[in-house]
Parts: sequence; C-alpha cells; structure tokens
Amino acid sequence: MSRPEVERPADVHPPVQRPAPRVPWPTLGVIALGGAAGALARYGLGVAFPHQAGAFPWTTLAVNVSGCLLIGVLMAAITEIWSAPGWVRPLLGVGVLGGYTTFSTYILEIRQLLAGGAARAALAYLVVTPVLALAAVWAGSAATRALNRRRRA
Repeated sequence: MSRPEVERPADVHPPVQRPAPRVPWPTLGVIALGGAAGALARYGLGVAFPHQAGAFPWTTLAVNVSGCLLIGVLMAAITEIWSAPGWVRPLLGVGVLGGYTTFSTYILEIRQLLAGGAARAALAYLVVTPVLALAAVWAGSAATRALNRRRRA
C-alpha cells in the first residue's frame, strides 16, 4: 500500500540571485610575485647549502625557522606598530614568507630520512621543526613589540 502524496504549496518566491564573487586580481598578483621571490630565495639557499641523502636537512630547518621568525616580526609590526597598506600582508606574509618557508619539503624529508633508515633523525626532525617554528614566531613578535616599546620610551 502506498502512502498518499502530500501536496506542498508552490514556492512563489524567485530564487536568490547572488552576484558572482569578485576575483581579487591585484591581491593574487602580489601574492604570486612575493611567492616567486620567496621560493627563489629558498631554492638559492638549498643550492648553496645542500644536504646529502639520509643526512639531517639543516638548510630546510633553518629556512622554516627563520621564515617563522620573520612572520612573527611582520605580523607584530603591521598589526600593532604601524598601519601598513593593504597589499603588504599578502605580498610579504602570504607571498614572500609563504613561498620561502617549506613545510611540504619538511614532510618529504621526514619520509626520505625514514626510507634511508634514519628513523631517529626523522623523529627528531618531526618534533624539532614545529617546536622551533612556533618558538620563532613567538620570539619574532615578542622582540618586535619589545623594540617598539623601547623606541617609544
């Protein structure tokens, strides 16, 4: 036995027409330019200071920690110290420093260390990188704030 169909009232309201989202081309452009510059800097450091397969990737660790330090400096500076133009954060924070730091390479290098039989180095790298990166962000922002307080005093 089938259930009787319940008649529903017709929807007389027109569907909501939302405008297509605007693509922020200028912002995407400065992010792309900054990302290219940051990636080139990281690549240059990797070429200048390569590491052997199976060896601890000191260059990538230094890049990620220094990039995080600079992110802390930048974010404290542009949010608390001076009023930056709207393009500064996308250019420097997302673009340059986002392209410079390389946490995807960090993961790949952990895998390579494991594949090469260096489990202890892989574990150390796995733990040390995020700890130092977070400490670097904090140190960069704290140092920037302290320098600003000293400058104002």
